[in-house]
Amino acid sequence: MIYWPIKHVYKQIDRWNKFDQNIKLKAGVSYSINFLDLYIENRNGELFTKVYHKPSYEPYYLPFNSVQSMHMKKNISFEMLIRAIKYCSTFKAYLYERKKLRMTLLLNKYLGKVIDKQFNRVFKKYYINQPVSTKNYNILRDKMIYMHMQKKKIPIDYGRTMFVHFTYCLNMKTFPTKFHALWNKYFIQSPINEIKQVLDIVKQINNSNGLCLRYIDDIYVLRSMRKILVMKFKFTLNCNELELKMYNV
Repeated sequence: MIYWPIKHVYKQIDRWNKFDQNIKLKAGVSYSINFLDLYIENRNGELFTKVYHKPSYEPYYLPFNSVQSMHMKKNISFEMLIRAIKYCSTFKAYLYERKKLRMTLLLNKYLGKVIDKQFNRVFKKYYINQPVSTKNYNILRDKMIYMHMQKKKIPIDYGRTMFVHFTYCLNMKTFPTKFHALWNKYFIQSPINEIKQVLDIVKQINNSNGLCLRYIDDIYVLRSMRKILVMKFKFTLNCNELELKMYNV
């Protein structure tokens, strides 16, 4: 953190505004500020932070109750509690954010036992085995932030990893199982079987256009109001990607 006199701040803003005529910065000097989803305040020389919610924030309008797979829904509550602990510098702010988060999830039809399980999962991940209180909150929070900073990303070998992106809807729930079954059926004794397959989900289908994707044996049928397209699997080694061939019917 940099401590600058107010005059120096204005001087720096004026200098930055001369870098590019399309970018104009405006200085606002205050004891508090909102930056993205973080609220920062100077309280008698101490830095106070918490999660910032925009005035237009409506918890029951959030897209938690969607047709995403269950592991993605669970991960939402898991990551949001981690964010609450990282952002809230006091135990009181953390309790408020935790209650607000729980109410938001309940309004979006999350089961109470699912919420509790994911909250407890956060503490297990960071080896927090004691109840969080006013006395130990800052210590446990610092421990959690330090562990997160020390976490190293495992490098991906793109030469031996194939990413398969697909659109998720309720009818695609069994797609990963079907995919691996087909893979093992055709490539179990092939050198390509050494490649690791990673299935990932992209945005869901826009049903407003009357599209529906369903699985029939080894063929996907994409139905629309105008025509039917049949997409058959075609595995290729080109860029280690899965290719889908489309045929008009």
